[in-house]
Amino acid sequence: MSLVDGYGNLNNAWRAPQVDPSNYANIEANVRYAQAAERGKFAFLFTPDFPAVRPGVEHTTISNIIDPMIALTAVSQATSHIGFVATGSTTFQEPFNHARQFKALDVLSHGRAGWNAVTTSDPAVAANYGKPVAERSERYERAHESIQIVQALWGSWGKDAWIKDQASGQFIDSSKLQPINLQGKYVASRGPLGIPPSEQGQPVIFTSGGPSPHLLSIAGRYASGFIAEVWTIEEARAQRAMVRKAAEEAGRDPDEIKYFAGLMTTVAPTVREGLDRRIAIAGEVLEARVPHLGGMLGIPLDRNQLDQPLTREQLSAAHASPMDPRSEPALKVAREGWTIRDILAHGVIDYHPTTVGPAAVHADHLQEWFEAGAADGFWVSPDIYEDGIDAFVDEVVPLLQQRGVYPTDYAGTTLRENLGVPEQYGPDPRLTGGAQA
Repeated sequence: MSLVDGYGNLNNAWRAPQVDPSNYANIEANVRYAQAAERGKFAFLFTPDFPAVRPGVEHTTISNIIDPMIALTAVSQATSHIGFVATGSTTFQEPFNHARQFKALDVLSHGRAGWNAVTTSDPAVAANYGKPVAERSERYERAHESIQIVQALWGSWGKDAWIKDQASGQFIDSSKLQPINLQGKYVASRGPLGIPPSEQGQPVIFTSGGPSPHLLSIAGRYASGFIAEVWTIEEARAQRAMVRKAAEEAGRDPDEIKYFAGLMTTVAPTVREGLDRRIAIAGEVLEARVPHLGGMLGIPLDRNQLDQPLTREQLSAAHASPMDPRSEPALKVAREGWTIRDILAHGVIDYHPTTVGPAAVHADHLQEWFEAGAADGFWVSPDIYEDGIDAFVDEVVPLLQQRGVYPTDYAGTTLRENLGVPEQYGPDPRLTGGAQA
């Protein structure tokens, strides 16, 4: 489940009457949401991270958790099984910082941490670190070096190095706690890292985004999870195949990398009630998106037509724009006869597919994608956290369990166990190249 800012994925969720507008700074709210997700047997919480303030914050939220590592450390102490996948950029952070922070979270949570390793090209973020935006090739070369150094640091404390023998007075076998002495073109570290292994050994590495060759090289070599942005089954199947092929080409079993598609949800007794809920909160935002919808459908749309369906002539001329993968689902909704306002309330211009209505609507989407081989799992982003998480857990999860496509309990207590990915401690011995000692 995505955990962003204490409010939800719906525009203006912070203004919903059931929401405390102070939740951005209220860790108790995120703890409550995490506990609800754990009750629903979610494998992990996913926190994106954009360490800069976006424009327009006068009326919108920061749209970012205050600090992923600090917040998830607090949440970890109030949960026992759910995992935590936090985003950390290799572009500005040093690998020793990442190694220390993520392994500490892994130990404190008893083996439930994951690192979404990404690169950063946003000028606002670069300015906060006082650095220019590097070229893409440099960002990814640095990412390769950083991940290899992080994994080497994670493994620098040998699995059986911690003696802890009070009688003899030996605390550590120093021969099994050794520097790594890795020097790359962009980053380096001597080590060792003074943190022992967790119950799962070390954190699980994820990556996220679209299937660029650079990102696939990261995913194929290091990742056990890939968090995707896709809108159709066909697109997801093709992308998942690319991710699996990248892992195979790196010498790994493609089943070792799990592909997660996104889904934004509004659970309500009926589709009409769900749309009304979304319209009541995000009303003016929907109106502003009318021209964008027209571009997606290849026809001019008038805001004066907002509460009318597309005319027969408009539907005849409408076609999915090849430039926007969201266009095909948008055209499908338009052909169902909804008004333009309702089409937009279906979330057709959101960042991921959006399902609106009773439990079966959401369960059908998830089951269809899963059985079509479009995803190994999903990261769900409820419209309003305050009641949207509980609604999904109480209504959608039991239906999926009845259908036999969702676990009725956790497979274990670590993130690796619950994802079904293999153990690893230190660098993967099957991989070669990168930062050199």
